[in-house]
Amino acid sequence: MELLIFLILFPALAGLLVLLLPKDFLHGAVVKCSALIVAIVSVVLFAAEWNKGIQIYSLASEPTGQLIFLIELLIAIFLLYIGIKNRQYLVIGLVIVQTALVIWLEMAHPVSEITKNLFVDELTLIMALIVGVIGGLIAIYATGYMREYHLQHKEARDRRPLFFCLILVFLSAMFGLIFSNNLVWIFFFWEVTTLCSFLLIGYSGTEDAKKNAFSALWMNLLGGLGFVIALIALTFIKGSSFELMTLITTGPAIALIPAVLIGFAGLTKSAQLPFSSWLLGAMVAPTPVSALLHSSTMVKAGVYIIVRFAPVFEHTYAGYAIALVGAVTFLIASMIAISQSNAKRVLAYSTVANLGLIIACAGIGTYEAMWAAIFLIIFHAIAKSLLFLCVGTAEHSLNSRDIEDMDGLVLKMPKVAGMILIGIAGMFLAPFGMLMSKYATMRAFLDTPGGFLLILILAFGSAVTVFFWSKWMGKIISVPPSSGETIEKRVSISEWAALYSLSALTIVVCFLIPVISSVIVERFLKTTYGMTTSLPFENVVIMILMLVLVLILPLTFLHYRKDKKHTGPYMCGRPVNDAYAFEGSLGIRRELVISNYYLDSWFGEAKLVPVGCAAGVVLILISFAAMLIGGVIL
Repeated sequence: MELLIFLILFPALAGLLVLLLPKDFLHGAVVKCSALIVAIVSVVLFAAEWNKGIQIYSLASEPTGQLIFLIELLIAIFLLYIGIKNRQYLVIGLVIVQTALVIWLEMAHPVSEITKNLFVDELTLIMALIVGVIGGLIAIYATGYMREYHLQHKEARDRRPLFFCLILVFLSAMFGLIFSNNLVWIFFFWEVTTLCSFLLIGYSGTEDAKKNAFSALWMNLLGGLGFVIALIALTFIKGSSFELMTLITTGPAIALIPAVLIGFAGLTKSAQLPFSSWLLGAMVAPTPVSALLHSSTMVKAGVYIIVRFAPVFEHTYAGYAIALVGAVTFLIASMIAISQSNAKRVLAYSTVANLGLIIACAGIGTYEAMWAAIFLIIFHAIAKSLLFLCVGTAEHSLNSRDIEDMDGLVLKMPKVAGMILIGIAGMFLAPFGMLMSKYATMRAFLDTPGGFLLILILAFGSAVTVFFWSKWMGKIISVPPSSGETIEKRVSISEWAALYSLSALTIVVCFLIPVISSVIVERFLKTTYGMTTSLPFENVVIMILMLVLVLILPLTFLHYRKDKKHTGPYMCGRPVNDAYAFEGSLGIRRELVISNYYLDSWFGEAKLVPVGCAAGVVLILISFAAMLIGGVIL
């Protein structure tokens, strides 16, 4: 239990220390040391607990509960002040309603009698590694990145102590959320992540940043309102419990209403349609914020809580409706990604899509779907954090995040290019974990009543992802005649440390799929469902052989030398000069221009977002209706 408490408290205390230190005094050193300690302790916790199954720890609710209630009120007062100052009336209304319900819950139905407030099991250990290791690497990366960020963004006030403090508090809130067994505590940490994301998205202080920060705030406050309504509903449901692990085992008859309401909160937090716009708007924030939101915090909190309630959703109409929300989001977001040339927006829509696939698995709720969901969480967290950080590093060197400006990146930044290729391969190529998880997802859908529709959506959505990932890969490995000099010398040591570590993790974890499955995931499924699934041995052998072959290409780029001989493109036998110009059949001089198709008229945001939002709203309303009916599919 001591390790759990340490991970919950230490990052926040380290963040407060950074905030209180004098300007430019050891901030980077404190952040790096703190992040390293958090990562090490996360690994130590895993090593100590991986074979013990679920461990529930008794910890008195008071005075911790009173402190949590006080902090919740302070957060509400701060948000009210910010809302009034900026005339954000929707934020003001949501804060007032939510705070009134929290006060009523605290005063009329105190939950101080709960003693089993902390727990750890296989899923929390996986999440702790994601938060501690990946979140820690992002924090280390940020120390070097933010120095360059303020050199290029003179309009942004330098508030790096606050930035690093929020990053570390974010990690604390995530640890608190995943280790808490008390739903009231989970709600508190849930709201802390909302506050941190709001402040980080609006960090630059520009009008665009403020607008997108408030968009993220009101959408997540709406989800928080659903969460607190679920807590109030628990006070009226006979036989229910505020203990998460106890509630999950009570079955749909008791747990379905709070599960759907908390699931709604998870849909907003994980940016599912119609709430995806807040995550797209968050791209205005510095790159470490994007990486943190997408990989190890915030959106992962949303999918984590829905995955926790997956056994409740199994074989229910409400669960199937939630699964369809995720599936539709997966398809629509994947299609929109085709029309994006901004690398961060491609990554953002890819995140929304893959989170949708995780939620589709959680909504189905079977043990096979859970196996796929857990691996999707793992591989998405690693590969997506690597890609975001690579794009941030490339952006500082290229002064652009547009994919079309990444021509010749293999020459200008061969190491970064190789790492981007590893990250992209991890997202969609065989035998990397995302594709293996999609295969498992399809098997789970096949065994589910009504799963044929989900299989169709998965098939078409996966085909679309091949399009937008492969054209990005093509840009990176293209070699234009005037690619310029290598510019990787400008990358800081802290950035390299994070990028190399995440690249290695992407590869190593792929090799460890069989071990992770048998040692962790299958144990979790056995405890939760009484049955489990696994990868056939033949598939494991084929996967490892394919992985070795796939890695040959990006690894060669890490050792690329510019003195190698280059040959011009073949232009139907016509001579080509160094500028890729050629003479046409009528003596007309033409320039060769290589660019991607984006098919905006077919897959543009203006066309698909309204369709996806409408479908999302309808399906969420259906899930609410099914929640009240409490119907079962089989």
